[in-house]
Amino acid sequence: QQQAQPSPAQRAHTQSEIRTSVPTQPGTYLDAATPTPAHTHAHIHSQYLTPTHAVPPSPWHAPPFRGNTVDPPKILSSPPAPLSFLSIPIPPSPRHHPVNSPKMDTTAIRGLLAASLDPDADTRRRAEIQLKQIEEHPGFMDVLLEVLQNEQDNSVRLSTVIYIKNRVNRGWEKSDHNPNDTQIAEDEKARFRDRLLPIMAASQGLVRQQLIPVLQRILHFDFPEKWPNFMDYTMQLLNTNDAASVLAGLQCLLAICRAYRFKSSDGDNRVHFDKIIEASFPRLLAICNELIAQESDEAGEMLHLALKAYKHATWLELSAFLRAQQTNFGWCTVFLQTVSKAIPASAMADDSYEREKHHWWKAKKWAYFNLNRLFIRHGNPQSVTNTKDEDAVRFAKEFSATIAPEILKHYLAEIEKWVAKTAWLSRPCLSYTLVFLDESVRPKEMWNHLKPHLQNLVMHFVFPVLCLSEEDIEKFEDEPDEYLHRKLNFYEEASAPDVAATNFLVGLTKNRRKQTFEILKFVNAVVNEYEQAPEDKKNHIAKEGALRMIGTLAPVILGKKSPIADQVEYFLVRYVFPEFTSQQGYLRARACDTIEKFEQLNFQDQNNLLTIYRHILDCMADVALPVRVTAALALQPLIRHDIIRTSMQQSIPTIMQQLLKLANEADIDALANVMEDFVEVFATELTPFAVALSEQLRDTYLRIVREVLDKNKDNGEDEFGDYLDEKSITALGVLQTIGTLILTLESTPDVLLHIEAVLMPVIQVTLENKLYDLYNEVFEIIDSCTFAAKGISPTMWQAFELIHATFKAGAELYLEDMLPALDNFVQYGAGQLVQKPEYIEALFSMISDMFNDNKVGGVDRICACKLAEAMMLNLRGNIDNYVLRFIEFAMTVLTAQDVKVKAYKIHLMELVINSIHYNPILTLHILETKGWTNRFFSLWFGSMSNFTRVHDKKLCIVAIAALLSLKADQVPQSIAVGWPRLLQGVTELFKTLPAAMKNREEALRDDYHLDAGTYDYGEEDEWAEDEANWNVEDEPEEEETNEGRDESTAYLEFLNEEAQKFSRGVDDIESEDDLGEDSVLLESPLDKVDPYQLFSATLMKMEEEQPQFYQSLASHLTAEDQAALQGVMQKATENAQAAQLALAQQQGAAPVNGGAS
Repeated sequence: QQQAQPSPAQRAHTQSEIRTSVPTQPGTYLDAATPTPAHTHAHIHSQYLTPTHAVPPSPWHAPPFRGNTVDPPKILSSPPAPLSFLSIPIPPSPRHHPVNSPKMDTTAIRGLLAASLDPDADTRRRAEIQLKQIEEHPGFMDVLLEVLQNEQDNSVRLSTVIYIKNRVNRGWEKSDHNPNDTQIAEDEKARFRDRLLPIMAASQGLVRQQLIPVLQRILHFDFPEKWPNFMDYTMQLLNTNDAASVLAGLQCLLAICRAYRFKSSDGDNRVHFDKIIEASFPRLLAICNELIAQESDEAGEMLHLALKAYKHATWLELSAFLRAQQTNFGWCTVFLQTVSKAIPASAMADDSYEREKHHWWKAKKWAYFNLNRLFIRHGNPQSVTNTKDEDAVRFAKEFSATIAPEILKHYLAEIEKWVAKTAWLSRPCLSYTLVFLDESVRPKEMWNHLKPHLQNLVMHFVFPVLCLSEEDIEKFEDEPDEYLHRKLNFYEEASAPDVAATNFLVGLTKNRRKQTFEILKFVNAVVNEYEQAPEDKKNHIAKEGALRMIGTLAPVILGKKSPIADQVEYFLVRYVFPEFTSQQGYLRARACDTIEKFEQLNFQDQNNLLTIYRHILDCMADVALPVRVTAALALQPLIRHDIIRTSMQQSIPTIMQQLLKLANEADIDALANVMEDFVEVFATELTPFAVALSEQLRDTYLRIVREVLDKNKDNGEDEFGDYLDEKSITALGVLQTIGTLILTLESTPDVLLHIEAVLMPVIQVTLENKLYDLYNEVFEIIDSCTFAAKGISPTMWQAFELIHATFKAGAELYLEDMLPALDNFVQYGAGQLVQKPEYIEALFSMISDMFNDNKVGGVDRICACKLAEAMMLNLRGNIDNYVLRFIEFAMTVLTAQDVKVKAYKIHLMELVINSIHYNPILTLHILETKGWTNRFFSLWFGSMSNFTRVHDKKLCIVAIAALLSLKADQVPQSIAVGWPRLLQGVTELFKTLPAAMKNREEALRDDYHLDAGTYDYGEEDEWAEDEANWNVEDEPEEEETNEGRDESTAYLEFLNEEAQKFSRGVDDIESEDDLGEDSVLLESPLDKVDPYQLFSATLMKMEEEQPQFYQSLASHLTAEDQAALQGVMQKATENAQAAQLALAQQQGAAPVNGGAS
């Protein structure tokens, strides 16, 4: 059989394009004439090469930099000399001779794969069904590889490789997404691994692209344990004289770097990966040095892959090997040469988006990215201030002193070409340039390099990037929804150049405050020139850009002690108000946006506010969609002004109609936030329109969800997870608006009942289609409906059935989100639950699943404990047959292991305490039968100080009261001797109850405290006394160092702390605050219990009915405990009197009310 390798002709063609000169000597990949540097490794690390292949010496290191230790080496003084590659022949792909698997008919399977491409739908379907049946048989993957290797028809090869990809996705490792798929046998996996890389190296184009995710998935599960020779083969590929093989080697190395990119430096994984880097990256650097000088598309692709591998390898950590001075200089030289390289004509397609997809432009993108990442993460001394790693500190100092200024110099050179229009830059290149400029503002050394260029940069680079492009204007007019998506959805466009320019201006003016004046001078010059120019000479795009620029600076301009805040109103009246009626739609939109940006301005002239309000309302009816949307967004913050809020009351129904219409025209999630705010602020005015409003919100939501589902369907079965884009975010916002609307209708039960029926399709479509990202909001809607109604309608019982079905379909980990709604079903539907035992069984099965599922941890099981508690508190006397199981769940865990998570331990104990409160005789009988009585009571009373919340203390008190209500002969002998401890325990609870109640009140106050004041921009926007001087030229430079901890450093530290917490694992956490006062959010029957009166009544009854038993218990109390109990009795009397007085006052007022009616 013929090997599936490229023909000599094909190989010669490929190599001729990928080299500048083709060496004539056999066994060399690049120019072999260059002498090999002396400092080479004698061998490749033995861990990554099998002993069967002899490896000649390989020159792995980049050439040394010229220079000495005193005078740092100059980056890019000259391109490094080319290095020779020593050839290692690639063994041919092994032929498949399965030893133990039954022989499958390769021709027949090939025929089915071809039939799966047939134009006739029935033929396709039959072929797919047959393939699905055959795939479970041993040897099927071997046959697929056989077909892939030998097939000449490209369409069949593509069909085969797609089938391989899908089969590996479904069958390589068991997954929650495909729990029923048959797994590929281990021996078949081993054969597949052996054959994958040779086949990948021999494949071209689309086929190879489909094999890469296959490789990535297998590496994720099998490397290094099951695939120890993967790196051996990768190194062989990288050392060949065959271009296609080197390309495959780069793809293999990139796949390994991807697999390890999130491995932290703490684990063994990272140590293993560092060895891989040390063994492979010198070779990778040598390859890069050769590729930079070349022009072919293949060279561009290989360089793109190599630089991306570096990106992933250094994502979290920079290994000690890559930090070494010579190695780092070698890589930075490659990156800077790539940044400066004139891109070949073949990569300059007419369409800019197509151009950016070309490998040469992607190589440039990752060169910029890697330089930025090195500086921001590792090379800026400010970013390593908190580390004890001396090497990291040394690296940062060296990098900032020698390499960072060189990066800036190269970036400025590229900017100069872009400004002069002699070179084009892709959007990512522009963005990364601006990010680097932004990061160069704070460090003093870099600021000194940057400052002399600043005025030119702002005028000729930052400002043009901020201005609308011709493409933007076309989109504004022809594709307004696309324009809005691009300009408003920053979470998707965070890497856009204009957003990066905005961030640069914000960073510049916050950290070098006096630069604000320079920028404002420039803005003033632009708007004045526009104002004075004749109508036909006005530069509308420049005016729009200038307004965008000043809007960006609003937080700084309006900061505390700002010397220019009082001039803003005049600026708005003179330069912004006229643009509300501009002939240019984008200027009308920018006027609205500028007003929104200056939302915190306190207007001196109220008439100006009314003028703005009228203009905004006009713009909400504008012909251009972007104008209508920006007007709506500008209206939202204006409601903080009394004069505007009053004006809006009359027209709010109309405004809401406009907003709903807008939400259907443009999927902008911010519109949902506007509606939610208006629903809350104008609740009274909107109540008559609540049903119609909920219908429109429902229809909007259903439309969006239909589009999300269609998109999910198009993604195909190999796409895991849900499709989450701006549509899903918008859907989320609509759900939140619905939730807010429901809560405003608590006093109108009839309207609420109607709305429940309206919203049922929303609940149904979300849960039945498993739209996990939207679950939380849907469960909140069910919670709001049931809580506001204080009862459960037939519609909501349907919702209960859906929740149960959803839970059973794999949503166990969403029980926390479901809990408030389920608690309402138990509390407000207790009467109906008693009539529907199948619903009680459904609730119990959810609790049971949580305790029986090994995937579920202690924190999630707390929710199950809370649900069980709700059942025992609200269904007393009706669930005796479940109490045994609840106690078993708790005691099985408490007796089998030392529960470290305090909150989990408390909730497990409270399952049994609740059982005592529910039925003490039944509970004691169960504990006795199982031999758990002493164990439980020792745990309970030994942990009494851990029951810190009001709810915990009340529950313990009512349970002890239930135990003290028992007759002496009902107390098991095994614990009768410890019965006096009940009174001691309860006195401890009563002593600490007042402090707990005070904490609870404070927690409630914190939760519901609303700040009536306006938003405070905070200290970071405050102007210092010496920053209010316009004459920045006269100020000495030293006064503007401002080198405090920057936001990105603080954020990195925060992430680091969080990651360390996470890596310790939840079981190691034993915080005193684990419980918090979470029960303030869930109502409970215990809330209505007065523990003082209840316990006082229990003691009085005991003293009356069992005087001897009472005396024997009381005799064990200390004088202090006796005094505490007397205090409880006295407090009970006071509470009873206060309750009687309140009742009398209420009854006394009743006739008056009656008479008045």
